[in-house]
Amino acid sequence: MTRPLDLTPGPAQPAPPPLIAVDRAVAELRRGGIVAVRGDDQRIAYALAAEAATADSLATLTTLAGARPGLAVTGRRAAVLGLAEAPDGVVRVDMAEGLTAEVVAWLADPVAREVPEPDLAALSVRAADAGSGIAASVALAKVARLLPATLVAVPPSGALLLSGLLVVDAADIAAHQQIAARSLCMVSEARVPLKDAENARIVAFRPADGGIEHLAIVIGEPDGDRPVLARLHSECFTGDLLGSLRCDCGDQLRGAIAEIAQAGSGVLLYLSQEGRGIGLVNKLRAYRLQDEGFDTLDANLQLGFDDDERIYQPAAQMLRLLGIGSVRLLTNNPRKVDSLAAHGIQVAERVPHVFPSNDHNQGYLRTKATRSGHLF
Repeated sequence: MTRPLDLTPGPAQPAPPPLIAVDRAVAELRRGGIVAVRGDDQRIAYALAAEAATADSLATLTTLAGARPGLAVTGRRAAVLGLAEAPDGVVRVDMAEGLTAEVVAWLADPVAREVPEPDLAALSVRAADAGSGIAASVALAKVARLLPATLVAVPPSGALLLSGLLVVDAADIAAHQQIAARSLCMVSEARVPLKDAENARIVAFRPADGGIEHLAIVIGEPDGDRPVLARLHSECFTGDLLGSLRCDCGDQLRGAIAEIAQAGSGVLLYLSQEGRGIGLVNKLRAYRLQDEGFDTLDANLQLGFDDDERIYQPAAQMLRLLGIGSVRLLTNNPRKVDSLAAHGIQVAERVPHVFPSNDHNQGYLRTKATRSGHLF
């Protein structure tokens, strides 16, 4: 007997306080404001997005903190610059006479070509403690889909926290993605006939903090008692919507919809994690670097990101809410198989999902095969 999936939207859940704190801090950081990040040791670091560095914002940060700011970047970015050997954690970069906006731009943004290279010998570098406000500020910049770099100033010991500044805890930043995923709730669904799958419905899932929605395209009438043919598809504005030839995302999206429809039923999860989780703006920066000769993974590393920043806990939660516990997964990426299994979804079978290359994406596909372990 077929067990139909549950597509009934549920009531909105109140957002846990940690989600609210992180969301407010993200909004402040994105608009160029200063936030107070409290480390696990209770020490405060005042933080400003590196992208917002100007002479005025640097002066304001210095005045508020009563201390000269340094630049916090990922170990990967520091290693690319030759400032650190280990590409792990977060490091703080300082300059004896103080950082300028131009130096910050050169250090934080590999596509900032209009600023002169600073004297690297004048820089001092030290590792930031894990769980510190300094390290957590970089994680916050990642959540904000900004460059993973922040200007940080630690007030003198005993200084009072300035009123009016948003305060966010390092532990809440670290747990943000997992808490948001666990709070996902179905909020809307409707029948949407598609070109290759007329019997389709789109279900929207929203986290409790009101963040960006993930979508499920449910085709036919999947049987929740059997492994459901499924595809996890990360959104790709350039490939899915514009038909970019730099990747195979558009082909994979439309091909998966057609294959699921041909099989009779299944689900495609459309996940809000553009550019392997770094966001559209940073993906465009990565494209600039690819045009200079870096492959898709090294371009992300140049920016200071890991080669893949995506998590799949939201996908597992969406499947559970739909009533799906086992899938036949359309993918070439073994990491997706392992990640779903780690989050409690059984992958009964990996179904290959391969499409012809073109003159523009051959290098991209070759990199996925040779460096990311994709199976073609």
